[in-house]
Amino acid sequence: MANQALMANAIRALAMDAVQLANSGHPGAPMGMADMAVALWGDHLRHNPVNPQWFDRDRFVLSNGHASMLIYSVLHLTGYDLPIQELKNFRQLHSKTAGHPEAGITPGVETTTGPLGQGITNAVGFALAEKLLAAEFNRDGHSIVDHHTYVFLGDGCLMEGISHEACALAGAWKLSKLVALYDDNGISIDGPVKPWFIDNTAERFKAYGWNVIGPVDGHDAPEVSKAIAEAKAQNDKPTLVICKTQIGKGSPNRANTAKAHGEPLGADEIGLTRSALNWQHAPFELPTAVYDEWDAKKAGAKTEAAWNDKFAAYAKAFPDLAAEFTRRMKGELPKNFHQTAFDAVVAAHTKAETVASRKASQIALEAFTAALPELLGGSADLTGSNLTNTKSTPALRFGSQGEVLRGEGNERNPDGLLGRHINYGVREFGMAAIMNGVALHGGYIPYGGTFLTFSDYSRNAIRMAALMKQRVVHVFTHDSIGLGEDGPTHQSIEHAASLRLIPNLDVWRPADTAETAVAWAVALQNANKPTALLLSRQNLPYSPKGDLSDISKGAYVLAEPERVGLKSKKTAAVIIATGSEVQLALKAQELLAAKKIAVRVVSMPSTTTFDRQDVAYKKSVLPKGITRVAVEMGVTDGWWKYGASAVVGIDTYGESAPAGVLFKHFGFTAENVAATVEAALKR
Repeated sequence: MANQALMANAIRALAMDAVQLANSGHPGAPMGMADMAVALWGDHLRHNPVNPQWFDRDRFVLSNGHASMLIYSVLHLTGYDLPIQELKNFRQLHSKTAGHPEAGITPGVETTTGPLGQGITNAVGFALAEKLLAAEFNRDGHSIVDHHTYVFLGDGCLMEGISHEACALAGAWKLSKLVALYDDNGISIDGPVKPWFIDNTAERFKAYGWNVIGPVDGHDAPEVSKAIAEAKAQNDKPTLVICKTQIGKGSPNRANTAKAHGEPLGADEIGLTRSALNWQHAPFELPTAVYDEWDAKKAGAKTEAAWNDKFAAYAKAFPDLAAEFTRRMKGELPKNFHQTAFDAVVAAHTKAETVASRKASQIALEAFTAALPELLGGSADLTGSNLTNTKSTPALRFGSQGEVLRGEGNERNPDGLLGRHINYGVREFGMAAIMNGVALHGGYIPYGGTFLTFSDYSRNAIRMAALMKQRVVHVFTHDSIGLGEDGPTHQSIEHAASLRLIPNLDVWRPADTAETAVAWAVALQNANKPTALLLSRQNLPYSPKGDLSDISKGAYVLAEPERVGLKSKKTAAVIIATGSEVQLALKAQELLAAKKIAVRVVSMPSTTTFDRQDVAYKKSVLPKGITRVAVEMGVTDGWWKYGASAVVGIDTYGESAPAGVLFKHFGFTAENVAATVEAALKR
């Protein structure tokens, strides 16, 4: 680049001007990282501003998302569809320049960042997806998957524990195309970080198995560029480049202070900064020379065109692989998906097995993983409990040079299949955020398992998947006090209700094998939302049912009074139940029938799905004017919105004892459900 100082100062000017106009934001980090951005975007990043979704582009993640004016400035300057007016609308309603970068809103933004540590973790997911797709689709002489993932991150990302989870895995997986640039400015919101952040970051990352470069002068663009080039030469390790910078670089009175972090510089200080930088331009005014230096449209079009030629040659040599690759990257399910799903549900219904719903999940997964090569599973050190592995998903393993092992050399993959089940270790949060990165990258549908209580650890990543509208499936087993002796630390009480509160998250708590197969089918078709499957440890008998078609609507009539011999009696009450409690509802129906009380049983495996149905269907399942009683082993609050007169639930923590003892202790018996219905009818 001919004038790197000019390019960097353009970022600084746009950052301080946009934050000042919005009277809100973080100018210091963009000003400090401006030279790093010049080095990366000017010399290395392969991208096309005219087509932000071109597949083999490099991915860039701004993990310290509060520095959003850095990426907005660079996207604008390089030629993305982000006009200067959008920068003037920074942090305003419906603008493309939100306070923190948002995927799907701003062209060129790969992931939504803001919660610190999750961006670098998403980036690990991007890099993993790239590596696995390359192993699956590349052939000798045809490397159609060959790109890097770059991350900018700061002290806050490294202080968050999730960075340890993710970066340790990146080292174990030898993600050599992952390059992280650490903005080491020594300042956070509370001031200089030395009193509370004394980590030896270089040694920490070396211990993870990373290549570490630096410290380098983060304000020397050629030096940073040289470090990036060295990182790209790695073939068996991810790289951390430590860049020493000044927060608020260029500001005479705010540089190197916490004042530069999260508030506007102020008109006077901006004037002084303009003078210090010799930036003689009005706010948001940029000379033509700046745009000329930054413009990446021509180079981007050339780079994409070269890849298109490579893919055309690949498609000619391997037409079936090319078609499969195209389908996967579009996020489309195989043509035979609906038949696969239909067969799985019918098989479950026909066999009518009594198994735990976690086992029912594995049975469904056997069918789906065989038919969908894009399913990429895993577990947070609970594979034998979550049952997330199948015959089609051997363990993912890497060789000493970072290669993905097939067959020979992988003791758990004797058939030479590509490993598709990930041992994440005890890293629930890291697993969830890595899955988000995998989904954002494209080519795979990730799913991962842990105990339902540990969803608390990964909750913010689940929320981010919902916010970003990503198809990620969370397999949460041991869903209630039914897990027994492990006690209240592991027994989920509030978790189902709290997950249902997350907008755009589908939550399923199936009662048997057929409902579980349907839940998986719906989850895989949820192209724009994540799904949480809440599954039992204990065995659940199959619930006989006549019609399978309404299960996918989230709630359906499972048993009318006729089932227990009350053909002519008017229905007096509806029992709504989920998961393991459906069996209690059916037994209570029988007890009440002996007293000539006619009861309908409704199974509601997914309240979130049922809530989206039309009014007519909801009324057909839950008729007006009929007493309703809900039954679920969890907090009762969420059930009142369904017009329940009473709820058989649990609003305290559990106890450590065998499951059967706990059920009686907490009132989860058919007798108590029946008595609750009778009491409600009397009221």
